[in-house]
Amino acid sequence: MQPMSLLITTCALFVGSHLLLSHPLRAGLAGRLGERGFMIVYSIVAIATFVLIVQAWRGMPPEPPLWAVDDPLWILASLLVLVASILFMGSLIGNPAMPAPNAAAAAQAAPRGVFAITRHPMMWGFTLWALAHALVMPTPGQIVLSATIAFLALVGSAGQDAKKARLMGDSWRHWAARTSFVPFARQVAGTTPWGDALPRGHALFGGIVLWLAATWAHGALGFMVAGIWRWVG
Repeated sequence: MQPMSLLITTCALFVGSHLLLSHPLRAGLAGRLGERGFMIVYSIVAIATFVLIVQAWRGMPPEPPLWAVDDPLWILASLLVLVASILFMGSLIGNPAMPAPNAAAAAQAAPRGVFAITRHPMMWGFTLWALAHALVMPTPGQIVLSATIAFLALVGSAGQDAKKARLMGDSWRHWAARTSFVPFARQVAGTTPWGDALPRGHALFGGIVLWLAATWAHGALGFMVAGIWRWVG
């Protein structure tokens, strides 16, 4: 199999197995195996298919970039990763989409910070991270990998909406009615004040720290120098 075909195949396996186990197959398998047994199977499949992607990625030959990458594009990508980091850190506290015992209670709170931006801040963070990588490493292989991550994040979020509505009922539907799937859709529509979307402290400062650490590690581990480290030091 050609390297690109292998990469596409492994990405399809990763996405397909994740979506199947997360939604149509979950109830049946969890009923037979128990929740703990299901999570073990889910984790094994996820890790195995991810390892296949890594191996396929490592086997890709050098590819010429599809467009020139200059400083303005690096600045845009760096800002996208910063926003992604803020969304990710903000999603870790008070998120009704997380499998936590207090999810229903969290859904009763007024959406503020990253949740006023989108009810799926973690998944949009992954999407922006993938987009940033495609912008500054515009090879066919990287675009396939970035598209895989973004597709899984956004389609998984849509599936999560349906699953949470079944599990949480009116609590989730009430939360969904006061939030948006697409970032800033409610602000643009004029139904939510822009001030509500200002990130809270843990999201803003945690996101900045994560961004600085991750972009520093990018260069320190031998990959391309990223973030502000391209221009300082």
